[in-house]
Amino acid sequence: MPSQAPAQQGWVDVGGARLWYWDTGGTGQPVVFMHAGSQSGAGWGYQQPVFARAGFRAIGYSRRGYFRSEAGNPDDPGMASEDLRKLIDHLGLERIHLVALAHGAFFALDFALVYPEKLRSLTIASSYLGIDESETEYVQANSRLRPPQFNALPVEFKELHPSYRAGNPAGMVAWLELNRESLVEKITPMRPFALTWARVESIRTPALLLTGDGDLYTPPALLRMQASHMPHADVVIIKEAGHCANWEQPAAFNEAVLEFIGRHNA
Repeated sequence: MPSQAPAQQGWVDVGGARLWYWDTGGTGQPVVFMHAGSQSGAGWGYQQPVFARAGFRAIGYSRRGYFRSEAGNPDDPGMASEDLRKLIDHLGLERIHLVALAHGAFFALDFALVYPEKLRSLTIASSYLGIDESETEYVQANSRLRPPQFNALPVEFKELHPSYRAGNPAGMVAWLELNRESLVEKITPMRPFALTWARVESIRTPALLLTGDGDLYTPPALLRMQASHMPHADVVIIKEAGHCANWEQPAAFNEAVLEFIGRHNA
């Protein structure tokens, strides 16, 4: 893990809960990181110093019920996209680069649809998106990828590439420790509407679709299906990475995202 850049920590009241965040500050364009369901705002240690050193204002936070953030009332879970908007307003940000991983990308897409004017770019990494349409080839493909027995598998088997598990045991242990600390109380946020392909196709924000070549949730074939509905998006496949390319292959992940957002900084 590289040495982290200086950053302030704080909490923002989003109504019913306070969310923890970190912020490297500065005058660079802000990049906000949205974590996966298996991690939290503390899981971006390989990105925080690299993006700060590249001149960006790096910001990460934990959603409701995750590491250091309050869960609030599970019967009134709020909308994750609105929580993000309140964080942005709290920090006085106008437009951001949004980098979302896995489950976090569900809510990043909601945000892109409701607040497109607040985005400079949108990176969707290793996510099956949460498309809410039955009897489509995409939904059927997801069912084939993850049969009922899938959920019973160990989290590191589901999310980390076999090369990483075999070759970096210390990294796997560190990832598992972050995973164990990540979820305090499971909260299921509301969403503003069902996510359909028609809505995805309406997104005009510059977008990057990224996955690992060994991602069991979002393999390259599934990413290509996503890209067919976002023809304007860049597509990157990270070699020898599973569901957590930002952790398993951080140099390749950082290079791809920095190159992409560097082209969309207007």
